[in-house]
Amino acid sequence: MTPSSVLRHGLQILAPVALILTTYLYLYPVFLGCAFPLPPQPGHVAPSGHRPEPTNSISSPAFHATIQQHLNVSNANRAPFRLLTLGDPQLEGDSSIPNYGFDPFWHLTWAIKHLTYQTWQPSLRFRVKQILHDLIDFWLDDIPNAIEAVRKRIDLFGNDFYLAHIYRTLHWWTKPSHVTVLGDLLGSQWITDEEFERRSWRYWNRSFRGGERVPDDVAMPPADEYEIAGYLGVEDDNAAAWRRRIINIAGNHDVGYAGDLSQERLDRFERVFGKAAYELRFELPITNTTTNSTIYDAQTNRESDRLVPELRLVVINNMNLDMPAVDQGLQDKSYGFLNSAINTASAVEFKGHFTIIMTHIPLYKPEGICVDAPFFDFFDESEGGGIKEQNLLSLDASKGFLEGIYGLSGNPRSPGKGMGRRGLILNGHDHEGCDTWHYINQTLAEGEEGPAQWRAVRWADAIAPLPTTATNDLDSNAPSRIAGAPGVPGVREVTVRSMMGEFGGNAGLLSAWFDEDSWEWRYEFVTCALGRQYLWWAVHIIDLILVVTAVLYAALRAAMASLGADVADRWPGWAVRYVQSWRDWVVKLGERAQRLATPGVSQSPQNGAQNGSAAARKTAATATTTTKAETQKEDQSHNSLKQKPLQQDHAAPVNAPGTASPETKEEKRI
Repeated sequence: MTPSSVLRHGLQILAPVALILTTYLYLYPVFLGCAFPLPPQPGHVAPSGHRPEPTNSISSPAFHATIQQHLNVSNANRAPFRLLTLGDPQLEGDSSIPNYGFDPFWHLTWAIKHLTYQTWQPSLRFRVKQILHDLIDFWLDDIPNAIEAVRKRIDLFGNDFYLAHIYRTLHWWTKPSHVTVLGDLLGSQWITDEEFERRSWRYWNRSFRGGERVPDDVAMPPADEYEIAGYLGVEDDNAAAWRRRIINIAGNHDVGYAGDLSQERLDRFERVFGKAAYELRFELPITNTTTNSTIYDAQTNRESDRLVPELRLVVINNMNLDMPAVDQGLQDKSYGFLNSAINTASAVEFKGHFTIIMTHIPLYKPEGICVDAPFFDFFDESEGGGIKEQNLLSLDASKGFLEGIYGLSGNPRSPGKGMGRRGLILNGHDHEGCDTWHYINQTLAEGEEGPAQWRAVRWADAIAPLPTTATNDLDSNAPSRIAGAPGVPGVREVTVRSMMGEFGGNAGLLSAWFDEDSWEWRYEFVTCALGRQYLWWAVHIIDLILVVTAVLYAALRAAMASLGADVADRWPGWAVRYVQSWRDWVVKLGERAQRLATPGVSQSPQNGAQNGSAAARKTAATATTTTKAETQKEDQSHNSLKQKPLQQDHAAPVNAPGTASPETKEEKRI
């Protein structure tokens, strides 16, 4: 085959494969049916009284509504608050490269120094010994590490754009109103300031290009008198700005745990990614005059329990809520912020507000609920003795969220009957992700002593339908029947699965809307995963091969047009020789295998010697003149008569006089 035909056939195969894979990769949310959940249609009530859990499907109304948004048909039925949630991108850097900052072949360098007497050694024997050691380490350490360093640099480069592909594609398709990254933006809190700047640049210029940090004058601390950060459901410049902004949460790999969280690490994080603790309040305007008249007003409507619909986003740095902490002052600030968030919340008796907590470390839950179980590790006393690592918050710290910010209580005589405020907790840290329901049963089970204890179950178990025979059986032994049940206050916690390739490139889609009939906020959460990073790499490698093949084919066609096909459409001589050498080797290998597999051929050394002698005789007979050939044939016959007893001793087949053996006939045909 000529070079042009090989390239042409390659293009015919690569082009459709690349087209299909690239189309899927760049439109994967479309093929997977990913979309923000929709509010229920007016007057629509599910037969069971509860909406089924949303799922991604190209046949779902949410998917069809997303298509309509791209066609500019209608935006009326979409949720006013649509939060794209991303967890733990963990951009790695120099700490993951084996020989970063060192001479990649330093063993070879030292071997040369020893060889050229640039180092002192006590004797020649020690010098030779050291040279040999360094040369061995050069082959077994330096070269593998250098190869791994190159591979890791390429991997880091590709990973930045893999994460960017998830953010960019989902942001384009789903059209979120807000975006958050739930901690561990970077891969290590112990990196130098220079490396921090490099990774931060990659974060904003590669992985989340086009995104912006939340301005400091917008990210304000909790207060009784506050400014609205924006209005939901209103398309204006402020809404467009929030679509670009990214609410970055501080994680342990960004600022450290309580044992290594310092003011310097916190300052550099806040300078680049935004404040670590603040609140945002978004108001949903009510345009109906009659409905507006039912809202609480201190002067005209003091009897109402309805507040202006409002979403409260509370960003909390919970990295140092547990003790001991290396910096007590920073821990005091964290608890001061938490208390401010509690004190400025609306009274639990009122309706209309919805609190979303966005933090990093998940709340406490017993082992077996999620992948991460409760775990604490501490620094040595010489290093301060603070927390070195933790999987979950302690139970006491978790109560600050459940009983403080949300006002949930196991005492039915508490304000609001202990049912607390409506809300949702979003966090990361557990790369596998988890979805749980935290609750406290105000009705103690038989034999259970008070006070009631906080419990946690998986969300899927918490929303399981109640058995018809146990409608009132809401004891602690039936945790799968408690979400939303009377006398069982609780709140949902969603730990968003990591967006890293190892965990499938996951993202969460949270929709929240306001139900005017109950005067409460409703929400639904779904996930959308791209898949492992290997898919991203494979598609782009195939695309690259396709482009290179197309360029080569175009260049070859141009050369054929100018120089002629006989001159241009030929393989180089070295390539022809190389291929011919391999072809000859394969042919010889096949002939040898055929001879070995021929029935009746003895594998004894004597028979092998006879075969070798026959081959030598055949070569000599071909090279001589006719007279010499006849003489050689007589010699062969004479030798054959001499060798017959030896062949008979080895059970070789006996032929009739004057008849050549099958091997000899085959050799003569050759």
